Amino acid sequence: MPGVYADCYDPTGLRYGIPAYPYRLAPKGLATRRQLRARGLRPGGQPIAAQLMRVNRRAGGHQVAYLYRIDLAKPVRPMTSRKWGALALAMLARRTCPRCQLDVGYCIPRSHGICGMCIAVEEQRTA
Repeated sequence: MPGVYADCYDPTGLRYGIPAYPYRLAPKGLATRRQLRARGLRPGGQPIAAQLMRVNRRAGGHQVAYLYRIDLAKPVRPMTSRKWGALALAMLARRTCPRCQLDVGYCIPRSHGICGMCIAVEEQRTA
């Protein structure tokens, strides 16, 4: 194994406390949260079984993704009508401009805090 893989390969868990595998080399029967969600499952309170590691050359260090056992995963809880309603209200709040109070149809960027039309008006005032 090249040095990059050797740094991330620890199937016994002696170096990192839990078994560690290089990116794309995890054993069968383990999945990340996203992979579980794609199957309609959730970890369900089980402990982390292993971790995937990838060397981050730019920042120095490792990127880590935790793995859970598929056989111990539980099905995702279904959304209730109240949860759907709360989600709809939260998304409406993200789409509503605080300055002009219009639903602009997209999530307003947090960097500006206002919709594109209000940004354009503000730029014209300052010019």
